[in-house]
Amino acid sequence: MRKENIVQKKSFDFALKVVGQVKELQASNKEYVLSKQFLRSGTAIGALIREAEHAESKKDFTHKMSIALKEANETKYWLDLLFRSDYIPKRQHEILNDESVQLVGLLASIVKSSKQKV
Repeated sequence: MRKENIVQKKSFDFALKVVGQVKELQASNKEYVLSKQFLRSGTAIGALIREAEHAESKKDFTHKMSIALKEANETKYWLDLLFRSDYIPKRQHEILNDESVQLVGLLASIVKSSKQKV
């Protein structure tokens, strides 16, 4: 039986929430520019983590996870900008921000430990 990959699950669940938030932003606020950036970076995190699962080498794995970390950090930027420009309510920002902070922490830890093993 395969052990559950926590970072993969968290990134996928987060991406689903990002997609839902973007759908809401586009439907209710007709906001397409910021939300598109948020969607791109917020869904790229999980895609990069999935890519890293079948990396060609340890160095390739570390590189892909480093990019996922950068995307997670960028997503936090777009999330904060959407909140501060009054597109996302406080409670929704708190939920998404908490999850993005967790992802950044997990990814930073993975990148750090994988760099030590290279």
